[in-house]
Amino acid sequence: MNTIWVINGPNLNLLGVREPGIYGSQNLQSIEDNIRKQASNLGVDISFYQSNHEGVMIDWIHEAMEKAKGIILNPGALTHYSYALRDAISSVRIPVVEVHLSNIHSRESFRHTSVIAPVALGQIAGFGALSYELGLIALVRHLEDQGR
Repeated sequence: MNTIWVINGPNLNLLGVREPGIYGSQNLQSIEDNIRKQASNLGVDISFYQSNHEGVMIDWIHEAMEKAKGIILNPGALTHYSYALRDAISSVRIPVVEVHLSNIHSRESFRHTSVIAPVALGQIAGFGALSYELGLIALVRHLEDQGR
């Protein structure tokens, strides 16, 4: 089991169309293609998931406990209020890196708080699609340091 899961939340299926001034012009498939190349260079397998439904994301996080070494998670708007998603992450005890395309701390005040960050290994935000690649590098290095 050398797989890292990338889980994307609500509205991320609309990347490239949804507010490109904030989220960039790359669509989710393009971002996944870039991450897939990076994962290959790092010697890890990668699996991608996207859902607009909180419960589905929670089920994937539970499943990842048995099938993945770690998770890169962009919870979208669920970042700010989903205690259920937070509880799922803290329950599975595998490392999670929270990523965001935009800098959530420089946007509307309701976006400044992440209920996910306290149970995540770390958070990377504001670097557009590069946030995912930075998250992958950080997660792989963490796993190597832990001997996983």
